[in-house]
Amino acid sequence: MLFGAGVATLLATFAPISAAGAADQVTFVSQGGAYQKAQTVAILDPAAKKLGITVNQDSAPDAWPVIKTQAASGKPTWDVVDTPTGYCLRGGEQGLIEKLDFSKLPNAAAMPAAYRNDYSVAYEFYSSVLAYSTKTFAAGAAPDSWADFWDVKKFPGRRALRNHPIATLEAALMADGVAPDKLYPLDVDRAFKKLDEIKPHITVWWTSGAQSAQLLNDGEVDMEMAWNGRVSAVANEGAKVGFTYNQGILQSTSLCILKGAPNMATAVRFLDEAVDPVLQANLPLHIDYGPANPKAFDTGVIKPERAAQLPSSPDNVKKQALMSYAWWSSPEGEAAEKRWAAFMQK
Repeated sequence: MLFGAGVATLLATFAPISAAGAADQVTFVSQGGAYQKAQTVAILDPAAKKLGITVNQDSAPDAWPVIKTQAASGKPTWDVVDTPTGYCLRGGEQGLIEKLDFSKLPNAAAMPAAYRNDYSVAYEFYSSVLAYSTKTFAAGAAPDSWADFWDVKKFPGRRALRNHPIATLEAALMADGVAPDKLYPLDVDRAFKKLDEIKPHITVWWTSGAQSAQLLNDGEVDMEMAWNGRVSAVANEGAKVGFTYNQGILQSTSLCILKGAPNMATAVRFLDEAVDPVLQANLPLHIDYGPANPKAFDTGVIKPERAAQLPSSPDNVKKQALMSYAWWSSPEGEAAEKRWAAFMQK
């Protein structure tokens, strides 16, 4: 997944409302497109009906600038935002995002501590994975680790990486032998040294999920880092591609509430309902993202064969590194992002 710039026109969905709750509403912001359509059917409409509220929707592929503007105004119009977890943390630190009271969020409080923080709760998971052409690599002979991706002799071919340090530094460290659960704090010097090794062999540094999918679909590269949903989408359309969750980097978007949200009490109720296990289990029935609430896999809604395809299923989580957004939002993480620009220019 990736989030471009711009804010879409305000959309609204109106769920049945009880007379007692006629005034209850919340404005929910997500990233638009097929993703927002899927969550509307899977989560937003059912939550609105259950709570007896109106859910107004807005779409902001890059919500961060708007969060800052609305918070600065002192009169935000948004309530709950679905955005990359790092923005929720950064917003909390800067006084733009409300601190959560988990005593009022039983569904969220029951989730693993690593999936939540003072300012947000994980909402859905996706992974940066090693994807490859099945035309180039036969079954059983495909690259299965970042060390394989870096091994240009054993696995020759055209390669692509994302032009961004997040997940790319983690992959470099795993290629250099760091265990997925021992990545943080990132050894940034070691990661960039490893990236220097592979840089001459990178054909394309992609900048959008659509571009990464196109590279695979058109056969322009033989292997690349890509988001699992993008790979499965082109595979479903007939492209000869595959991927492995081994050493994937598990990433999340999260739900957070703007500081001074106009419908604060309703926003808290809505946020908790949005991570209800059954509603969470509905999401992968409509799109290739994994539920953030692990209890979704215990509901019986997600069949075993579907669970095997999802980044956040218990079996696949074990194979991957969980992204530390706390590290990336720290001064060290911000410095690594700045260093990336210099790395790409040299």
